[in-house]
Amino acid sequence: MTGTAKMTITKRSTMQEVLDAYPSAQRALFRRYHIGGCHSCGYEPDHILEEVAQRHNLHDIDEVLASIEHAEQIDGRIQVSPEDVAVALRSKSPPRLVDVRTPEEWELARIPGATLISEDLAKEMMQWRKHTAIVFYCHRGRRSLDAATYLAGHGFSQVRSMTGGIDAWSLDVDASMPRYEIAPDPVHGKATLRPLRSVVSQVAGCQSRSAR
Repeated sequence: MTGTAKMTITKRSTMQEVLDAYPSAQRALFRRYHIGGCHSCGYEPDHILEEVAQRHNLHDIDEVLASIEHAEQIDGRIQVSPEDVAVALRSKSPPRLVDVRTPEEWELARIPGATLISEDLAKEMMQWRKHTAIVFYCHRGRRSLDAATYLAGHGFSQVRSMTGGIDAWSLDVDASMPRYEIAPDPVHGKATLRPLRSVVSQVAGCQSRSAR
């Protein structure tokens, strides 16, 4: 079976191979079959797709493979490049630009004209007209794709996810936009945000000291 991915997956592929070939498979398997949503229905990277499916009483593996490929095709259709978003925002009918990052990330950098997601906004969006043009963005494009596919599944026909997120926007559209990294905090056990410049400087400094 082949699709937009570079490698072929089969019923004997490991879950890691499936996710490497079809990044959208994680969302597709959870939303359609509730596979991977919690501890009881989760899987390990080395588990075999066929065995995972059978544990969920799914015996038509060809149908599972087809649903994975279909989800990847849908993901491809709803993604839009930062350059195209920039053009659309300058048009007479710009899309609604929704930032699905955290408030902390929002404070570090934001695209002019965007609205930060909130519980109230999420509820309000479900009442918008189904043909409303909406572009979601996040840090690197994963969270926004989740949001876009969710609305697409609820009948929204003009919803898009900006490929590469605000990090790609900084690289391809606005070089003045600050870049940052989400780094694990070994002390408090949660992620922390650091400007990319400080991250690069720290790494370069370590390399310089080690080279001495």
